Amino acid sequence: VYLYSVPADASNPDSVVVSVLNISATLGSQAVLPCKSYRMVWTQDRLNDRQRVVHWDLYSNYYGDNKMERLCDMYSAGDQRVYSSYNQGRIFMPQNAFTDGNFSLVIKDVAESDEGTYSCNLHHHYCHLYETVKIQLAITKTAEDAKQYWDGEKPVILALEGSTVMLPCVNRNHIWTERHSEEEQQVVHWDRQPPGVPHDRADRLIDLYASGERRSYGPLFIRQKMNITDTAFALGDFSLRISELESADEGTYSCHLHHHYCGLHERRIYQVFVTEPVREKKVVNLTTHNIAPAIACFPLSSDPNVVRGHNVINVIIPESRVHFFQQLGYILATLLLFIVLLIIVVLVTRKRRQRGYEYNVKKYGEKDVNLKEFTVDTTDLTQYKSEDIRLDYKNNILKEKAEQARSFPAKNIDLDKDFRKEYCK
Repeated sequence: VYLYSVPADASNPDSVVVSVLNISATLGSQAVLPCKSYRMVWTQDRLNDRQRVVHWDLYSNYYGDNKMERLCDMYSAGDQRVYSSYNQGRIFMPQNAFTDGNFSLVIKDVAESDEGTYSCNLHHHYCHLYETVKIQLAITKTAEDAKQYWDGEKPVILALEGSTVMLPCVNRNHIWTERHSEEEQQVVHWDRQPPGVPHDRADRLIDLYASGERRSYGPLFIRQKMNITDTAFALGDFSLRISELESADEGTYSCHLHHHYCGLHERRIYQVFVTEPVREKKVVNLTTHNIAPAIACFPLSSDPNVVRGHNVINVIIPESRVHFFQQLGYILATLLLFIVLLIIVVLVTRKRRQRGYEYNVKKYGEKDVNLKEFTVDTTDLTQYKSEDIRLDYKNNILKEKAEQARSFPAKNIDLDKDFRKEYCK
């Protein structure tokens, strides 16, 4: 676990990273990302005017006892109090300290007895804020030696005896302003960055307010497997529980704690890695003939860094230049065939239209014909005896007989004439 304080991202410049933790969990198990802050569990306090206080203390060896002496203190709703009568009117803090956030201690007529280590203690009991600023004061009798420097742990002020010195203690955080509605000031939210995704594009998982309002984001299965308990603000435990871990759950998780009234803006970052469960090696003794007596079964993957997920393989084959020209040829050939068919249809349609136009000209373009101008000579018309001509001949003999009957006219035979000749004889 790495604990440090660095500036936050641009979207939330007030938050501070307080911890970074790498967590490895087994595939299919449940992971818990701890995030506890007792500063987020505040109740309404009617005595908030006495919850903010600042006091100055002095650790001095001037009298050889190296004891701590309370110099002065001041509450947000009261006047400042100086403990020693010797320091009355000689040391003080600005009256508007809780408005400006400037709690510097002013010392007039500096004496040798003022040497020592001073501590400015800032307390916000309601918000559980306890900060200390230490400054070392040394006294010199020559003005050329007066200076200020940093000794590696704290600032050191070398002041001229008899002069006026100011020990700085500045805290301009929002904790020193008046309180607003508590439930609207406390909020916790979890974000997740999949591998390769920058922090400014992280996915929001959960928003949880002290009022009990909860907002979950993402698909339904994500909201069901990632959750925070309803007693988070009562216990100060905002841990994110992830059930049924998969390789797709890997990434960077961040817990953001905000108490706007108390000036709390913290982040806790977790790197989550999902590993495949270790499979036990099994030895099977076989007594069958021509088979080895023992066979060892090993895990499918010998590399512990290989993460297995769903049994889905996506194969992406890059397209070559030849494939591109081949597809382009298909498209051009199809287009050319379409153009040829279109030309044929146009030509056929135009030809049919021209034929229809010529017919209309012949039919309607000429003048009306007078049938009286033409005389028909019917003298040449010869009457032919209409006979029932059968054309379905069964053989050539019948066909020849029929032709002969057509070429020779029928002979009239008078049977009564022959009868009369025989009768008269």
